[in-house]
Amino acid sequence: MSARDRPLPRTVAVLAYDGVRLLDVTAPLEVFSTAAGLGARYAPTVLSPHGGPVTTSAGTRLLTDPVDGLAGRVHTLLVPGSPALPQQMPPGLVDAVRTLHAASWRTASVCTGAFALAEAGLLRGRRATTHWRHTATLARRHPDVDVHHDAIFVQDGRIHSSAGVSAGLDLSLALVEADEGPDLAREVARDLVVFLQRPGGQSQFSVAARTPAPHNGALGALLRSIAADPAADHSLAELADRAGLSARHLTRLFHQEVRQTPGGYVESVRLEAARSLLDSGESVTSAARRSGLGSDETLRRVFLRHLGVTPSAYRARFRTTAP
Repeated sequence: MSARDRPLPRTVAVLAYDGVRLLDVTAPLEVFSTAAGLGARYAPTVLSPHGGPVTTSAGTRLLTDPVDGLAGRVHTLLVPGSPALPQQMPPGLVDAVRTLHAASWRTASVCTGAFALAEAGLLRGRRATTHWRHTATLARRHPDVDVHHDAIFVQDGRIHSSAGVSAGLDLSLALVEADEGPDLAREVARDLVVFLQRPGGQSQFSVAARTPAPHNGALGALLRSIAADPAADHSLAELADRAGLSARHLTRLFHQEVRQTPGGYVESVRLEAARSLLDSGESVTSAARRSGLGSDETLRRVFLRHLGVTPSAYRARFRTTAP
């Protein structure tokens, strides 16, 4: 095939700026560059509003090209987020988003990059998501945006948005699948050793990480004991006895400080344990027993209630990014 007949590469422009989160930039770059190494027609590039070095939130410096130096159209524009973006837009970022979006076939945000899309007017009347810490802020500041609080990523027309940090991997893999098909996307996921599509929503991250630290010392010790041994006896009577509290008082403490019932919290910890066991290759029966959920049927009901998939479907997560 001559150079004239060879298909042009798809330019994937990642728009960086001072304070940008490093993984928000590098995760999509890894996906698209790995796909290019496997034969996809991607040409990833890192831009910034004015070009030159930018300093990420991790302190790492990235060398970028200027937006106005980009020749031709952009296939995919990716706008990463930063911890500070919900409070303050870096100079020139919104104008750069508008300029590149006008030249792009599709536009996507990672994490709080959705705030830049919203400030540029690109999310008006559309569905979108962002990091779980900031979905309420995005919805309050931009009431014309239909914010999905638990989605890993959302597509509305040619605008895509994803949840916090590592969700940029999920979104990028989905974009590769849309362009190149599931087989190549699956190979990229295998090469990077990541899910092709994670079941569930943002609520799937660690139970301990999303639980507020309790003020009550006895309750804190109880939560640590549940996490340390999910399969142990964590009935309400047993928990109350270990904490030296009445069942009614303990239930009230859980509502006040954990925002869950004792039984609900124990179930969420056991679900997390079961997912980890399945990820490590355990059978459904073994995961049910060792997580404390007991039977295959109980495990199935818990998975369907929390993740919307069966344990068997969860184990097949590498097959496609499709819901």
